[in-house]
Amino acid sequence: MAAVNPYLTFTDNCEEVFNFYKSVFGGEFLTLMRFGDVPKDYQPGEGENQKIMHVALPIGKDTVLMGSDTPASMGTVQQGNNLSIAIKPDSEQEADHLFNGLSAGGQISMPLGKVFWGAYFGMFTDKFGIHWMVNFEYEK
Repeated sequence: MAAVNPYLTFTDNCEEVFNFYKSVFGGEFLTLMRFGDVPKDYQPGEGENQKIMHVALPIGKDTVLMGSDTPASMGTVQQGNNLSIAIKPDSEQEADHLFNGLSAGGQISMPLGKVFWGAYFGMFTDKFGIHWMVNFEYEK
């Protein structure tokens, strides 16, 4: 497995939070994508285009702190559902194995599949209430 990283979810202040973390940890964002930058099929409701779809900030040699805002259509963010473990597997096969194994008995919120940002991605909550994301990135 390539990496496991924390993924933080916010209602609408992800950019503020990550600018604060950047001021403490230093470095530059690896990614900063807004909902308005994604294909129309994935854009949220009116007035939410400036929300952060994904941000990634290296905070150590092998750790990347990641996060996003949550459009209203995706539910409410509250303490307990605002942290996920993001897995970056080395292959689609490993992604399938980890996703299927860890999601057994849990609740899948986004089935594992190819997505517009060039990855094989899925999300679920395991049977113990822990939120997970699996993201295998295809070579570009």
